[in-house]
Amino acid sequence: MHDSRLNDLDIGQWAWEFLRRNPGYQADYRDFIATWQALEAEYGSPPNRDFQRWKCDPRATRPAWDSSLSTGAACVTDEEDRQLIECWMGAKWGFYQFPQDPALPARQLGAPVNWRPPPGFRFIRPATSASDIQLTFDLALPLPAQIEAAKVHLASSQAALKRRGLAVPHSLQNRRAHWTELLAAWDGQSGTLLDEARVMVEGGYREILRLQAKPQTA
Repeated sequence: MHDSRLNDLDIGQWAWEFLRRNPGYQADYRDFIATWQALEAEYGSPPNRDFQRWKCDPRATRPAWDSSLSTGAACVTDEEDRQLIECWMGAKWGFYQFPQDPALPARQLGAPVNWRPPPGFRFIRPATSASDIQLTFDLALPLPAQIEAAKVHLASSQAALKRRGLAVPHSLQNRRAHWTELLAAWDGQSGTLLDEARVMVEGGYREILRLQAKPQTA
């Protein structure tokens, strides 16, 4: 299915198109924006709000997000185990900025999403495709020689798969059509790609960010 609204999206915009469809993000945003508006009604709007009273209101914070589940610094209150709600949202869902309304397509956002670096690669996971490979390292032995040997093995394995037409490196250009199909499957809640679309909506959107030519920094 072709959707002209998705033409020419960049990597960050594709990630947003999957994230904004995530039911968990949608629920968090509804709770966040209702709380934010209630706080503004009581303490004023930035930059003229009474921030000292604002940050002391229990509604303005959440328990600090588990740093092992995301990347980048958090913005905490004087109580280091609490996080301002806007920062909690960013730490949980992977961006540095005021949370964006999931009703807005990527092209309607006022500014591009400022994504946090994606989490580190998951080295311990079951093989799910021909391009997956598992290596075993002996931590009782020096690592540099093992890592170099692994690099050679991985490079030769990738070359062999490419010769067979497999494991073609993903790029925005060669994944765009498939991502469009996944969004269509999710929006229609039907089709053989629905399970894969669910994975992308639930967190796979961060895998898209790995395709950035130059990783963004904080």
